[in-house]
Amino acid sequence: MIIVTGGAGFIGSNIIKSLNEKGITNILVVDSLLDPKKHLNLNRLKIADFVDKEDFLQRMGHYKQVETIFHQGACSDTMETNGQYMMRNNFEYSKELLTFSLTHKINFLYASSASVYGSGHNGFREDYVCEYPLNIYAYSKFLFDHYVRDILKSKLTSQVLGLRYFNVYGPAENHKGRMASVAFHQMTAAAKGETLKLFEGSDNFRRDFVHVDDIVSVNQFFFETKKSGIFNCGTGNAQSFMDIASTLKELIPSAQIETIPFPDALKGKYQAFTQADITSLQNAGYAKPFLDIQSGVKRYYEQFQKTEGDVV
Repeated sequence: MIIVTGGAGFIGSNIIKSLNEKGITNILVVDSLLDPKKHLNLNRLKIADFVDKEDFLQRMGHYKQVETIFHQGACSDTMETNGQYMMRNNFEYSKELLTFSLTHKINFLYASSASVYGSGHNGFREDYVCEYPLNIYAYSKFLFDHYVRDILKSKLTSQVLGLRYFNVYGPAENHKGRMASVAFHQMTAAAKGETLKLFEGSDNFRRDFVHVDDIVSVNQFFFETKKSGIFNCGTGNAQSFMDIASTLKELIPSAQIETIPFPDALKGKYQAFTQADITSLQNAGYAKPFLDIQSGVKRYYEQFQKTEGDVV
């Protein structure tokens, strides 16, 4: 059996789709459907069972012959202010899953985040000197990575793998609300005949935007190679938010671009620049090229058109 936490979410459901494409269906999805719209991400997927994330920790001992856990579940709202909730949900929960995996020799692949690098003044490589989280979400990921680093120093009997996702976009993020990608929000606006809104200064806000298909590809690589470690998962190239809007305007000539004031709530907590150092990823043997924003947004838009903005 394979367990995917956050399996009804954005990246988790895409990972399940890729497993299904390889003929793997003995999958347990762990998630919360307090937001019932998330079930749409599961409609076309083949799974063996579903359990609510609140019940899973109590039931873990009942699941036998688990091969791998893809731990994708987390509170990903970077504007969440309840630090206690964030740490319980992202840090404590992850520790319990990792302990279970180590005890039962289960391969453990988990989602970390590029947010651990904060402003990125010291670079974006997998090194403590580069890391300085700016919000509690980033800190929860940062602390778990450090917890894992200590474990990686010991002799492992199963895989422990963390991937620091950069700015991910692509199908199945409809349910994410304000935390959905800029590409999603702009495509949705264009479909309604609305303007494509960007914060003032977006020409200078450059990030490492990575299509979810590439995220899935990297997960598949490590799923197959069973290598351990903590690795950046991004394209290695930074592009601007304006590049997204400009690409969409080429695809939708009627679309208009509008700049809006930068929100006070994000001042001092916003990454104006991210660019993954993928040296370690490449040294681990991952050589597949990543989609640039122009190719990735075009692929996303074609899917968006095909499904009229639905998730599949």
